[in-house]
Amino acid sequence: MPRGRPRKNPDTAPAPKKTTKVSKAKAATATLGFEQQMFLAADKLRKNLEPSDYKHVALGLIFLRYISTAFEARHAELMQDDPAAAEDPDEYLAENIFWVPETARWSHLRDNARSSGIGKMIDEAMLAIEKANPEQLKGVLPKDYGRPALDSVMLGELIDLISDIGMGDTDDKARDVLGRVYEYFLGGFAGAEGKRGGEFYTPSSVVRTLVSMLEPYKGRVYDPCCGSGGMFVQSERFVETHGGKLGDIAIYGQESNHTTWRLARMNLAVRGIGADIRWNNEGSFLRDELKDLRFDYILANPPFNVSDWWNASLEEDPRWQYGKPPAGNANYAWLQHILWHLAPDGTAGVVLANGSMSSNQNSEGEIRRRMVEADVVDCMVALPGQLFYSTQIPACLWFLTRTKKQKGWRDRRGEILFIDARKLGTMVDRTRRELTDEDVARIADTYHAWRGEKGAGKYEDSPGFCKFATLDEVEQHGFVLTPGRYVGAEEAEEDSVPFTERFAALEKTLKEQFAQGEALNAKITASLKLIVQKESA
Repeated sequence: MPRGRPRKNPDTAPAPKKTTKVSKAKAATATLGFEQQMFLAADKLRKNLEPSDYKHVALGLIFLRYISTAFEARHAELMQDDPAAAEDPDEYLAENIFWVPETARWSHLRDNARSSGIGKMIDEAMLAIEKANPEQLKGVLPKDYGRPALDSVMLGELIDLISDIGMGDTDDKARDVLGRVYEYFLGGFAGAEGKRGGEFYTPSSVVRTLVSMLEPYKGRVYDPCCGSGGMFVQSERFVETHGGKLGDIAIYGQESNHTTWRLARMNLAVRGIGADIRWNNEGSFLRDELKDLRFDYILANPPFNVSDWWNASLEEDPRWQYGKPPAGNANYAWLQHILWHLAPDGTAGVVLANGSMSSNQNSEGEIRRRMVEADVVDCMVALPGQLFYSTQIPACLWFLTRTKKQKGWRDRRGEILFIDARKLGTMVDRTRRELTDEDVARIADTYHAWRGEKGAGKYEDSPGFCKFATLDEVEQHGFVLTPGRYVGAEEAEEDSVPFTERFAALEKTLKEQFAQGEALNAKITASLKLIVQKESA
């Protein structure tokens, strides 16, 4: 997958901007809230089109605008230096930029946005781009803009709206903003689709928590059910934020839903991230595309409590090192699949339903016991409710490891850290909660301190929030891994008022309330007497 950004040319002027009645958004407004304004404006255009359908319409156009911005910036540079080279695809591949044929360039579509045939033009542009970049984009881009259900006026207005993104800024800034908008739109559509939306999208605050705890600086990163690729985007962002660069991590993934796989490929491309993302409709259990590879970091949000995953061919699968998972629930199949793919020093973070921490149905309790005794469970985090678009089922995070004696950290063998984060988070609307940056930092810092990382500070148990337990203690709890069983109750704040004073105040309040009650009873009795007298008259 091409990645990297073209060199900036200060003499290259941005393309002329068209006026749009849909939005007044400018690059100068590309601050907090800009993405939301863009999404609301775009959402108004869909009218009666279902979010699940409109999602591909909008995201496909944002992707097209992104790769065109990179291409046209490089094209302008070459036109100044060597016009003959400007139409040579190799000149763009050398800079890890997608080659965009002339009729597929955003400037061409923008100039024809009000044409009645704009839908057909977009389809032709998508086909031309796939043909020009078959290795990276074959079968990825949406190509149904010309269908009658899509109003050409709506498409033209959407093109005008997307043309506003990043205009007036440098090309690098424009692409950064486009990437932010793409990511925000993914979340917005997940919310609009409700339960179905959660199938391709993991809430950003949950992904940030996983990434902040695992700290994937360098090495191989894997997601066996990668959805739209949010885990990878956050991992690359983490690397760049901490002084690394694109390419410090090698990304691998698998996805069984072809539509979602296409979203992931576009999501990574719009961020300039190279990745080996495999698709097959059989899924990671029946057809493990990367079965011989082991990974330094695994991040996953498998579908909760999947009941139709089993196949007789899995009966003697070598991945079931801790016991054959029950056919009616895939939770422990996912955990063992992930452990199978961990490198000797690898660590994994997995989102699962809360029931996975305590269930004893079929063989689950026995598998969990064996995992604990094998010392592969490193940390358990109970999450607050209402974090997910797709389900109200409470969720938790499992952190797994092949060794608790990693180089540079303290020896944690025989211990498990429990974090109860159920009281954290802030409601962002009537139905959904998010973990704040402070919440994510508190959870991650606690884990890092417990692991004994350099500069992470000293770890201390915090009643009601975190506690580490020995494997003997976990055995005493029947190998149940629910953090609430271990962290205890939060310490109450010490009251500086002496007990005698507090008791006197309580006694006074109680007497006043008794007096008020007696007065109210007297009024009710008097009212009842009046009613009886009137009825008797």
